[in-house]
Amino acid sequence: MQISVVIPLFNEEESLPELCSWIEQVMNKASFTYEIVLIDDGSCDNSWQVIQQLAKKNSAIKAIKFQRNYGKSAGLFKGFEAASGDVVITMDADLQDNPEEIPELYRMITEENFDLVSGWKKKRYDPVLTKNLPSKLYNTTVRLMTGIQLHDFNCGLKAYKKQVVKSIEVYGEMHRYIPVLAKWAGFKKIGEKVVQHQERKYGTTKFGIERFLRGPLDLLSVLFISKFSKRPMHLFGSIGLLSFVIGACILGYLSYMKIVESVYNMTQRPLFFLGIVCLIVGSQLFLTGFLAELVSRSSSNRNEYYCEETLNL
Repeated sequence: MQISVVIPLFNEEESLPELCSWIEQVMNKASFTYEIVLIDDGSCDNSWQVIQQLAKKNSAIKAIKFQRNYGKSAGLFKGFEAASGDVVITMDADLQDNPEEIPELYRMITEENFDLVSGWKKKRYDPVLTKNLPSKLYNTTVRLMTGIQLHDFNCGLKAYKKQVVKSIEVYGEMHRYIPVLAKWAGFKKIGEKVVQHQERKYGTTKFGIERFLRGPLDLLSVLFISKFSKRPMHLFGSIGLLSFVIGACILGYLSYMKIVESVYNMTQRPLFFLGIVCLIVGSQLFLTGFLAELVSRSSSNRNEYYCEETLNL
């Protein structure tokens, strides 16, 4: 199979028929073999009933229904797990991503040998103050911190080699940082394509202001996980050792001044308390490093999601 289109969705009953029909037209026109993997993230409207009707008309449609709402990252994880195409395309279900971009994204993966191609919505139809400006600030920050030169990390329209989606683990809110996860998994050829952004036709956005609060925390998490998940002691141990040495030097100096130079009232100096704090913090960071090493060697169930029903899988 050439292409798997993975689409996580939440309350998109109005847009699904048009989206699936549009994708089918594009695929048939280009003579692609394909599948559409829809992940219903616990919708409370009639999205699953719509999906069931669409699957009866098109056998290429496969679907997973979550028992409750887990978030976009969970949907992508299960979609990647189910995808069988050589190239995996992700897109949002709200019709703001244009399926006409799929053939060119496929060509860039197969002919130009990109591992990942991310869409860049150069011209956006979102509100300037609540979405455009925060997105530009966010993307600039991620570029500086990761060295990946993409203009739009959070664009839902992306294309991947199959090996990429089978090698990375997306959970929590990490869908924003899939290019970063791919880079740290060893996939270095990451490209970008300007894509057409369309105005939302139905419903309202599912993302509120809280995503801008979570974004920086998620970025720190993915950077830590990428660099130190297999060797957390390297981070905590280094900082702990530095703190411990500073504390030991301070207390050594104060001990010398008291014993050799006969300077008294050392315990009343702020420097004394700083030395004690550095020793305690250093010891705690060492202990944190050891515990993190133990945890990193244990199995995790963070990507277990309860699926109520599946179609064609």
